[in-house]
Amino acid sequence: MHGELHPLTPHHLPFYLAKPGEIDVWMIVMGIFLIATVLGVGNLYLHLHSLPERMAHKSQKLQFEIVAVLGLLALFTHIHLFWIAALLLALVDLPDFGTPLRSIAGSVEKIADSKEGAGEAETPDEDETTTGSDKAEPDVSSIPKKEVRGHA
Repeated sequence: MHGELHPLTPHHLPFYLAKPGEIDVWMIVMGIFLIATVLGVGNLYLHLHSLPERMAHKSQKLQFEIVAVLGLLALFTHIHLFWIAALLLALVDLPDFGTPLRSIAGSVEKIADSKEGAGEAETPDEDETTTGSDKAEPDVSSIPKKEVRGHA
């Protein structure tokens, strides 16, 4: 090709138009800008999307797992209601019902074990025939430590 311009071409071309055979610098700059913008907006979107999960990270394990699952559902199904529910759940501090209930269950279990142990120690065996005057005190060494009662 020769370096002459077409006769109908204006003699003064804008600076952003590449001449034939030269590198289009502005296209390369805009390509790099487009890639950087797409990566930046994607990073911002994922950072915003993980906001409920990061907020719930300090809370209870169950609440954190529910928020994480809602966040994944929102990400893969594009149903924004899941993300809103995850955000609201992360903002609310759920009361701890598990610890008091475990304490109550442990106490009831201890009470039930001590009553069962006391009932077994007081009932005589079937093959023993004793009268009211022959009854002896149960051997304290045979009763487990947790079932031995104090003076109070």
